[in-house]
Amino acid sequence: MATYEYRCVGCGPFEVRLPIGTAEAVRDCPVCGSSARRHFTAPSLTRVPPAMSAALTREQKSQEVPEVVTSVPSERRRQKPPHPALSRLPRS
Repeated sequence: MATYEYRCVGCGPFEVRLPIGTAEAVRDCPVCGSSARRHFTAPSLTRVPPAMSAALTREQKSQEVPEVVTSVPSERRRQKPPHPALSRLPRS
């Protein structure tokens, strides 16, 4: 299934999921019923890892409602425990 975008003059853009290659050039708007032309957009062919998706969503949300910081973050960083294989290396 592919997502096709149409633009209604009165209602704006809307999306329709159809099998690939079956989208017509003009489709009725689901809100007002007038004809809407198909709008070509870039395909989304790759999947985004969940961590990157969360970061992109957070970034997009911060454009409209930025996160407010009330204090300076502490400079003390938590150290990661050493890798177990490193404990076998000779120490100098």
